Amino acid sequence: MCGFVGFWNTPEVADYETVIHAMADRIIHRGPDDAHYYVDDDISLGFRRLSIIDLEGGRQPILNEDGSKALLFNGEIYNYQSLREDLLQKGHTFTTKSDSETILHGYEEYGKEILQKLRGMFAFVIWDKKEKKLFGARDIFGIKPFYYYKKGNQFMFGSEIKSFLSHPCFEKELDEEKIPEYLSYEYIPYENTIFKNVYKLPGAHCFVYQNGKLEVERYYRIQYRIEEDKPLEYWEDAIAKEFTESVAMHQISDVEVGCFLSSGVDSSYVVKEISKGTKKVKTFSVGYEEEKYSELPYAQDFSKVVGVPNISNKVSADDFFDAMPEIQYFMDEPLPNPSEIPLYFLAQNARKYVKVVLSGEGADELFGGYPMYLQGGHFQRYTKKIPRPVRKMAGAVAKRLPEFKGKHFIVRGAMEPYQRFMRANYVFQSAERQKYLKRTITSSLPEEYSRRYFDEVPGLDEPTQLQYVDMHTWMIYDILLKADRMSMANSLELRVPFLDKKMLELSVRIPTRFRADCATETTKKALRSAAIKQLPERTANKKKLGFPVPLTDWLREDKYYNKVKDAFQSDIAEKFFVTKELMKLLDDHKAGKALNMQKIWSFYTFIIWYDQFFIKN
Repeated sequence: MCGFVGFWNTPEVADYETVIHAMADRIIHRGPDDAHYYVDDDISLGFRRLSIIDLEGGRQPILNEDGSKALLFNGEIYNYQSLREDLLQKGHTFTTKSDSETILHGYEEYGKEILQKLRGMFAFVIWDKKEKKLFGARDIFGIKPFYYYKKGNQFMFGSEIKSFLSHPCFEKELDEEKIPEYLSYEYIPYENTIFKNVYKLPGAHCFVYQNGKLEVERYYRIQYRIEEDKPLEYWEDAIAKEFTESVAMHQISDVEVGCFLSSGVDSSYVVKEISKGTKKVKTFSVGYEEEKYSELPYAQDFSKVVGVPNISNKVSADDFFDAMPEIQYFMDEPLPNPSEIPLYFLAQNARKYVKVVLSGEGADELFGGYPMYLQGGHFQRYTKKIPRPVRKMAGAVAKRLPEFKGKHFIVRGAMEPYQRFMRANYVFQSAERQKYLKRTITSSLPEEYSRRYFDEVPGLDEPTQLQYVDMHTWMIYDILLKADRMSMANSLELRVPFLDKKMLELSVRIPTRFRADCATETTKKALRSAAIKQLPERTANKKKLGFPVPLTDWLREDKYYNKVKDAFQSDIAEKFFVTKELMKLLDDHKAGKALNMQKIWSFYTFIIWYDQFFIKN
């Protein structure tokens, strides 16, 4: 795992070497083991390395045989050994034993079609000196990050936005128009970022930059091909087989591999699988002094049952708040998901023992793990039974009535699936955002940003549509983002065996009733059924917790209330928000009149993030 940076050379930059070194130094946490550079008349490339495979070789940028092409690569290619054999037989000469070089020679042999052959997580660029063309791509899930800045004749790219801060032509500007979207989603739910002229290359996309023009295209599409005729037992066996292979491939490394372990089925299944071949694999867990929020007892109990060592640490409220500024700096963009903070401390502790960990991200999105997918199933049944005009009328009437059991369901049942998509109004409803904003910002309804993904799969049932949308928004812009940033902040490589190409190709064939089963209110039904054959039943069937955080309670304690109060009354808060409304949120929460934790944390996170990027840096 590594980090890279690069830029198109322009006359405005006096010393390319100095600038590319400074940019790479900004992301030294991604690769503290080594640094290397490539500079010619047209382009400058920089690389920071965390050595995992081919520890002695594998230095980047890697050049091809005649030096006409150069590669920068972040990630792991798990089928690189078979790709290497294929390319050797076709006459290519390798100078390293690394997985990186297979991409370079694969591109020489197959062009952009090499992307269809890769199995792994990656972001990379290949510079073609003869054609003066830059080609780059990101893996199908978007596990590894890729950002670029384009304004006028300036084009720069890298693993993290903060590297651009060291380029003299980077104009650091907040895109204030994006704040409403941030307040609803807790991230920017499409290719833009909260910085003007900085963009995310989406997962499953590649690009060509040549003659000052950028062309981006999608090279892979997730397509569901449901097979209704096969029983649950078939899917149990298929999942077990593919997952065994995926975990084996994700263990390929020249350094020790450990595992993150929470109390849920996903990470437990990973641990159980890896422990078959590595009996003393180290597992890592995190918790709190507050027992009701801590997953440690479950994780420690499971590790004893499986017979693997468990190394745990606890996070205090002081640790939590003190780490916020550094964490928001590592995140690049504000992300008010409180679970990123225990994840940061978990990675910090694991890095004392290993360089690589396996984790359970992606299982929920692929195999139907969120309760909202069950809700989608209930809405699907409702909309099939009740004609649309009747639902519309019932929704309109219910909306005007006082609260009663089922009101929310009837109101939402009158909407289209994209309109009732809960993540679109995850924190703030669109109607309530403006009262907190200092100036009027006209913004589309939040659900309009996810509608494009619903429109891509109109023929699927609602739970499957929700999974599809999550894979293109929530998973890439929240779950995978914090996993990458919090692990790499601690120079730790995190691998996700559920997010494997073969696992995806299997998951899109599984019937909805074996993913989110409304009849029994069971999430991840097929995955749980496969896991239960190997795990204790209480683990396989345990409800999803994520990373529970005692933040709701802490915000009612004077010490942390006052910390947030100071932020809410700061110059930064005054610049963007109606501070009286922020204080009402905070005071109502402290008094127990409302549960405003997520809303409070969204504003607090933005203020801390802004301080890091626009005041301190």
